[in-house]
Amino acid sequence: MTIPTRKSALDAVPAPFVFVLSGISMYVGAALAVWLFEAATPAGVAWLRCLGAALILLAWRRPGREAWRGRALLLAGTFGVVTAGMNVLFYEAIARLPLGTAVAIEFLGPVLVAALGSRGLRDLAALASVTVGVAVIADVQWEGSPAGVAFALGAAVAWAAYIVLGKRVALAGNGVDSLAVGFTVATVVLSPLVLGTTAVWDEPDLLAFAVGVGLLSTVVPYALDQVVLRRVGQARFALLLALLPVTAAVIGFVMLRQIPTLGEAVGILAVVVGVGLRSGASERKTA
Repeated sequence: MTIPTRKSALDAVPAPFVFVLSGISMYVGAALAVWLFEAATPAGVAWLRCLGAALILLAWRRPGREAWRGRALLLAGTFGVVTAGMNVLFYEAIARLPLGTAVAIEFLGPVLVAALGSRGLRDLAALASVTVGVAVIADVQWEGSPAGVAFALGAAVAWAAYIVLGKRVALAGNGVDSLAVGFTVATVVLSPLVLGTTAVWDEPDLLAFAVGVGLLSTVVPYALDQVVLRRVGQARFALLLALLPVTAAVIGFVMLRQIPTLGEAVGILAVVVGVGLRSGASERKTA
């Protein structure tokens, strides 16, 4: 006898639309974070995002004692610190660069990891396309904001480390529980960044706003990504990643009135092509 499985409302929604919802939530949260930069430093806002995500995930998941011990704690804690560090670098980047531009530069990290792991012709072509795109964007932005480009490249390196650690966390057990533990550890480790948030603590509405950034930018996207991964697998999920730079550029235009220059648009398009090439390679290998 077959036991029917319980389905959620999201199961009726096509996986690409769920993924787009995830991206929209992530970058709407990032756009809201930009508004908070007037009251706190970008690194401070990233720490508040980490705190908000930790509180929400702990209340939701309530990880058991085994998640707070030994190797599980070490792995989750390292993953959390790397993820939070990536967010700090990313927020410092979007404080200086348009949202879509920073996201496109950040994609150099995952594509580089994929190319180094395979070294196939298509992977090298993908890396070349993304590198050209990032170079074009950097050339446009370097004179106006070299620090922004440097922070975005730092976020790309951190994203590469996040991918390597994230795979180990996923293979070790419950990824969402590990995320709750990891963000808790990261909140403590990066607690000196609270010095950049002093103005927020006197304003309950700003504090609630910051927690909302954690919900939109971390909890909702990670939960939706788990739904997509469960339904389409890793290869098709990688293909969907090509939608993110465009999604970020659209959110930046709608919420922050950031209009890409011609050079930035060409660079973002080159990154999208590179991610699509890399993901197409993944799709065929999995098949």
